[in-house]
Amino acid sequence: MKKDIHPAYGPVVFRDRSADLLVLTRSTLAARSDGPTVELDGVTYPVVDVDVSAASHPFWTGRGRVVDTEGRVQAFERRYGKGRAGGGER
Repeated sequence: MKKDIHPAYGPVVFRDRSADLLVLTRSTLAARSDGPTVELDGVTYPVVDVDVSAASHPFWTGRGRVVDTEGRVQAFERRYGKGRAGGGER
């Protein structure tokens, strides 16, 4: 491995504010020393805020909305005509 070409790799905390979740892991994003920090167990770590995590994603939390597709085919046929696709009957 070549020296001095790889980014710094160290501990960093990923924070999902919508779910009040903190995940301590290792990342190359730890090299950013100018960003926000958080203290866990007496140690200060750099923080990366994420918009969505498994704790707040609608698919994993069960709060996802179901898209009602009933009537979409009929609306398409009404708008563009039935059987016109592919050069079939008119």
